Amino acid sequence: MSEIFFSTDPDFCPHCRHIPCVCNQLGAPKKQTEPVRVRFAKNAKGSGMTLVEKLPLHPKGKEDLLKKIKKSLGCGGTVKEGRLEIQGDKKAQAALLLEKEGYKVRVL
Repeated sequence: MSEIFFSTDPDFCPHCRHIPCVCNQLGAPKKQTEPVRVRFAKNAKGSGMTLVEKLPLHPKGKEDLLKKIKKSLGCGGTVKEGRLEIQGDKKAQAALLLEKEGYKVRVL
């Protein structure tokens, strides 16, 4: 039996290669090729946001992880273009939470 490596199905996960995704059931992916990047960026209005990029998760898994982060940090946030955007300068706290979840983290 051949393995699925690409699908147009929105429920297809490129990391666990299942339809529907089972990453949330398995926890963090077994093999993380590069660290998750956490950085702070200012937007046009002058306020800033913490960006969490290169997360090896399915979009549904990213939303669940963002929900945990927002609840523990007491702030707002969203998922845009595959990255997590958290309101405010929360680099250290977000990195600590991601390390507790089992990810390798690089703070920029």
